[in-house]
Amino acid sequence: MHPFLNRKQGATEIFLVRHADALPEANEVVPGGSYDFQPLSAKGRQQSEALAERWGSLKFDTVYSSPLRRTIETATPLAQKQGLEITQLEDIREIFLGPDHVMLTQDMTAEETAQALRSRNEKIVMLAASSGSWDAVPAAEPSALFRQRIVRGVDGIAYRHPGERVAVFSHGGAINIYIAEVLGISRDFFFPCANTSITIVRIDGQNQPHKRVLITLNEVSHLRDAGLLQE
Repeated sequence: MHPFLNRKQGATEIFLVRHADALPEANEVVPGGSYDFQPLSAKGRQQSEALAERWGSLKFDTVYSSPLRRTIETATPLAQKQGLEITQLEDIREIFLGPDHVMLTQDMTAEETAQALRSRNEKIVMLAASSGSWDAVPAAEPSALFRQRIVRGVDGIAYRHPGERVAVFSHGGAINIYIAEVLGISRDFFFPCANTSITIVRIDGQNQPHKRVLITLNEVSHLRDAGLLQE
């Protein structure tokens, strides 16, 4: 196998895509619903369309998504442009956080719900980023088990699709932890994964141990071209 893992020699090229912005404004929020029930925000829908416009001309063989609403909605424009169905895969969903750190109830106003969701996400990201481990988040899925699940999920896709190009719509924590595995980094959270950013890896999924090469990290040119990137 070539050291840079050539698709012609059976390596799988995987585009890991973080979901678009899913912190809706008050007029779009699902009252009483946790973060996982929220739709993409207006900004998120623009981001997903920009992604499909920029990368839709590239031929993908299949599209995978975590089963959460925000990833499926992000994947839909590209999948439709490619004429592909979206395969949902539980292994590539975000870390299980257990009970919400901010309890959302039906009696909260839309404005209160939107603010609570933002505060909750900021708190969780701060804990994970400062420690480098999801074990810092109370009641969360153990970081080691999260890494095992994500590696199993992404490597399993490579095993099923040798020599193909695959779009995989997942989450910031999941992408961080997989790339940490690729690079041999012990920290499970080490870079700010942007909404709809693209991280490309090539994987030899047919042999043990798997060989993996990082090609691109956190690519956001489609957002810059569409005037959606906040510097």
